[in-house]
Amino acid sequence: MIDRLARQIEKEERDLRVLGAVIEHQPIGITRLARETDIEEHKVRYSLRMLENDDLVEPTPEGAVPADDIGARIDAINEGLVDLRRQLQALKELM
Repeated sequence: MIDRLARQIEKEERDLRVLGAVIEHQPIGITRLARETDIEEHKVRYSLRMLENDDLVEPTPEGAVPADDIGARIDAINEGLVDLRRQLQALKELM
């Protein structure tokens, strides 16, 4: 159970690293994203697909760019992380 959760957290962390690079270097293609993040291209491609599905980035002919309302979306992500931290602390206290 913990291993599965750890793998999911690693994937989410990778997605957030890719998102950060898109925000910082927009527009940016897969090869440059891989170089900037030190993540293998096939994993960058997967992360971009997930970020597109979540409406956080948009593909363009020049490369990926963040969604127009990325600031509000990042605020929501941060609020969700605070809630997750609270939930994890509550689980820890049950043990």
